[in-house]
Amino acid sequence: MIAVLLAVGGFAAYKAYQHYVVQLLTVPGCQAGTGNNAIPLDFGQAADAATIAGVAVRQGLPRQALAIAYATALQEAKLENPSNGDLDSVGIFQQRPSEGWGSATQLQDPAYAATAFFNALVKVPNYTTLPVYQAAQDVQRSADGYAYEQYAQTGAALGAYFTATPHAVTCWYNPATQASDLGVSAKLDLKAAGSGLTDAFGQPGADQAVRAISTARTGASGTFKVAAGSGWAVANWLVANAGDYGITQVRYSGYQWTAGLTETSWQSDSTAGAGSIVAS
Repeated sequence: MIAVLLAVGGFAAYKAYQHYVVQLLTVPGCQAGTGNNAIPLDFGQAADAATIAGVAVRQGLPRQALAIAYATALQEAKLENPSNGDLDSVGIFQQRPSEGWGSATQLQDPAYAATAFFNALVKVPNYTTLPVYQAAQDVQRSADGYAYEQYAQTGAALGAYFTATPHAVTCWYNPATQASDLGVSAKLDLKAAGSGLTDAFGQPGADQAVRAISTARTGASGTFKVAAGSGWAVANWLVANAGDYGITQVRYSGYQWTAGLTETSWQSDSTAGAGSIVAS
């Protein structure tokens, strides 16, 4: 009897440790990849990376284009979205309004900035076979073009993680605290999520990455019908931006992500289909 009581007490203490101490010590954040190959990201970087991937998917660009874009954004602004920079440079690629990239307000929209970058990149002859630094420099015309090369490998890895590798992108945080830190409501806002998703991936359509968006009658969940080959890019966008829209669960292709400080990876879910993503 004493042994049983000690065992029960020990288990209860362990669960209390897991619930309070681990959550207290865990630092909220995101990452792409797992194990030794994981790339740590803050919330802004993860959201920007997911949006850049969305634009690349929308434009039907090869993986190399995404690798070049990530290498450029890492060198120019650490994959963040600053409102200023050298001279009049702004945004994730530090594009300059005075050089015809767009207005400062437009360039602060990562989807707009990524679209402008890719539109310039595809005009570079043979850009997919050039060294990353050369392709990036042909777009950016920076003072030290070779500096982009230091992020070539990371850019290639991010390209795979955000578009093709199953359940490779995750974020962990307390949903209520995250909403407070972001200055948004913790209530689920699928309408706003759909609008943000459309900004990156384009209007839903039969030949688009996102084919249709629907909301349950109760408003408790949304379904995003996706094209084959584009689903993980969309699912990763929803995870990376979940805190902004009160999304606490994303289910897709046999896996489920749940927002929480101790839930740092996707978990198997045999009920999650491959044709549609369910966010709630």
